[in-house]
Amino acid sequence: MKVAELMKTDLKTVAPETIVADALVMLAESHISGLPVLDHRGRLVGVLSTTDVLQALADAPSPTDRERVFDDTFVRDIMTPRSMTVTPGTEVMEAAREMLSLEVHRLFVEDHTELVGVISQTDIVGAVATARV
Repeated sequence: MKVAELMKTDLKTVAPETIVADALVMLAESHISGLPVLDHRGRLVGVLSTTDVLQALADAPSPTDRERVFDDTFVRDIMTPRSMTVTPGTEVMEAAREMLSLEVHRLFVEDHTELVGVISQTDIVGAVATARV
């Protein structure tokens, strides 16, 4: 089975210049844990995950600094730069091995440098549970 058969294509994205508070609203409203970060040309430059936000909050030395993480910090300042990608033609099992090896929950799917989807551990587990893989 190929990644193209399981990947989600209705992606919410965020720009590097987005304020973290606005990105968190997108995460919460979409019920997702990571957003691809696209530059002004639509190219993937990183991912903002809930883990990135939690790490930034943990690194903030005071309550005031923690508030600044939400209101005065850009996504580019705390995102994970250039996340790992796969192609739509990648085998699902290979994508699963990559996730385990890299210790990530999702891989973005690019077709000739264009972001076309995302595949997550949840997608793969769901396919295994329903005997699709």
